[in-house]
Amino acid sequence: MPPRSRRLYLKARRRRHNKIGICIFDLTPVWQDGGFFVFTGRLYRSVNTAAARGSMSEKFDLVVIGGGSGGVRAARVSAQLGAKVAIVEEYRYGGTCVIRGCVPKKLFVYASRFGDLFDVAPSFGWTVDASFDWPTLLANKDKEIDRLERIYETLLDGSGVTIFKARAKVTGPNAVELSTGEQLEAERILIATGGAPFKPDIEGSDLGITSNEAFHLQSLPRTILIEGGGYIAVEFATIFAGLGVDTTLVYRRDRILRGFDHDVRDGLEDALRERGVRFRYGYHISKLRKDGEGVCVSFSHGEEATFDAVMFATGRHPNTGDLGLDTAGVQLDQTGAVVVDEYSRSSVPSIYAVGDVTGRAALTPVAIREGAAFAQTVYNNTPTTVPYHLIPTAVFSEPEIGTVGMSEEDAAERYRSIDVYLTRFRPMMNTLSDRQEKMMLKLITETDTGRILGCHILGPGAGEMIQLVAIPLGMGGTMADFNHTIAVHPTAAEELVTFKSPSYRVVDGEKCNP
Repeated sequence: MPPRSRRLYLKARRRRHNKIGICIFDLTPVWQDGGFFVFTGRLYRSVNTAAARGSMSEKFDLVVIGGGSGGVRAARVSAQLGAKVAIVEEYRYGGTCVIRGCVPKKLFVYASRFGDLFDVAPSFGWTVDASFDWPTLLANKDKEIDRLERIYETLLDGSGVTIFKARAKVTGPNAVELSTGEQLEAERILIATGGAPFKPDIEGSDLGITSNEAFHLQSLPRTILIEGGGYIAVEFATIFAGLGVDTTLVYRRDRILRGFDHDVRDGLEDALRERGVRFRYGYHISKLRKDGEGVCVSFSHGEEATFDAVMFATGRHPNTGDLGLDTAGVQLDQTGAVVVDEYSRSSVPSIYAVGDVTGRAALTPVAIREGAAFAQTVYNNTPTTVPYHLIPTAVFSEPEIGTVGMSEEDAAERYRSIDVYLTRFRPMMNTLSDRQEKMMLKLITETDTGRILGCHILGPGAGEMIQLVAIPLGMGGTMADFNHTIAVHPTAAEELVTFKSPSYRVVDGEKCNP
């Protein structure tokens, strides 16, 4: 039998900084004809020998704390611009989005949508006899996340960034201590530690899960209660309901997706109800206790009910605990977020922060843009800011949401007169079946100029469409520009360029005919 795979430690010269270091490889023996072995494998990690010894402090131009999307982008671009960069991550490279956020979530959403496809398949002549296996989905998801993590590490290494796997603590304006005992000196420090799921401070809260644990459940629950009304709550309601779980959503307010356009909010709720999701508005969970194999929930209005699982989707908080930022004099706001200026600099001139940890806009593409803007500002002498006023976003619910710009409510408050273009229709996929669900497209314009103030889409492909719509909105596009565009037929998106006249007008907050 060939020997087992083993990890081999080799001395090597780092290409970018020309330093002697330790490269660690995972090697697998492969039997070859002739009776010998060839070892194949991949770089597992590389660390500097001084760091490995822990006997001295190494100096860097930049130390990035946090290996998520924002931190990795900042580290790579800064290194490419000539800075000597180190990055420190205590868990896995890729951050929340890649490891336990956007990416695995969307894979789960894809899995949950097959039921809808099977429902309409007979109308297209298909006979489908399908079953779902949760362990298969988990295993394939894990395999993909492992692949993406390796890509992140490879990109960092290829950019000449020194990689550390440890917990970091800021011990001064220019000093970082690692949990391994290593000491790093830095001209600048970048905090990119992201956020963490919030659990309410109630009795029995440890019996509830968050989005972190939802990706690793050993088996699907038969019933689940999800508390919350934002992105995460409605996306996981979509996932669990689509996979056959009896799903209930409880939210202390009166409607989901606060801040979104009202037509999007109402449309999604109606569609989720059609998929069997139940809504409980106006109260919240006050206590959890074990009830056999399930969890008994006490609600704030006095009712009790038992579910197989309870999930908290009640928001996220900045991940700044025990980072030593107070020691360094970094100002935090009341939520624990790092207070920064338009160039991501904190109250300490040598310490910066990007991503969710700043509490600005908790979206991965924003963190990436902030990381790149930081590098351009600091290491390319090109002061760069991020356009927070126009951020396109998608909610991967079922149906999907894509939105950019102002809601009708916001536009009506800001402008005396706005025009609203609105259409609803059955997606072509549903027209051969008795499925009645409709998609919705909505444009909001300023009456006097025709400038498009907002676009809101509910239905298949909404996320893909809104990315493209965001481009003309950012350029100040008008309804005349859209009307000048030739439609692609037959598509849902063609409705955006074929509106003949406004559906209605809002003047001084009052709805009227155009």
